[in-house]
Amino acid sequence: MYLKRLELQGFKSFADKTILEFMPGITSVIGPNGSGKSNISDSIRWVLGEQSMKSLRGAKSEDVIFAGTQNRKSLGFAEASIVFDNSDGKLPVEYTEVTVTRKLYRSRRIKLLH
Repeated sequence: MYLKRLELQGFKSFADKTILEFMPGITSVIGPNGSGKSNISDSIRWVLGEQSMKSLRGAKSEDVIFAGTQNRKSLGFAEASIVFDNSDGKLPVEYTEVTVTRKLYRSRRIKLLH
């Protein structure tokens, strides 16, 4: 069993749908500061159930949702999926691929008028 693919959309700096393919063996992620390398590991932790926003370098749950830039509007959700290759049957299911997904919508606060 190995991590085969990571799919991100709206997660931190990954506004557009982004798919990262991993092969068996060693994979490295390189890039300049601020390019999103740490957001990749944050997304894996988040999809696996991390509850501490401090551990994900944020203050509140909405901090994982793409916040927008000068040229681009913020998004209303964050989604991350990890796909495991299970062709060796390590997970006790009959499927050769297992996907785990987590999605969070930006909360809409409704102001009541009196």
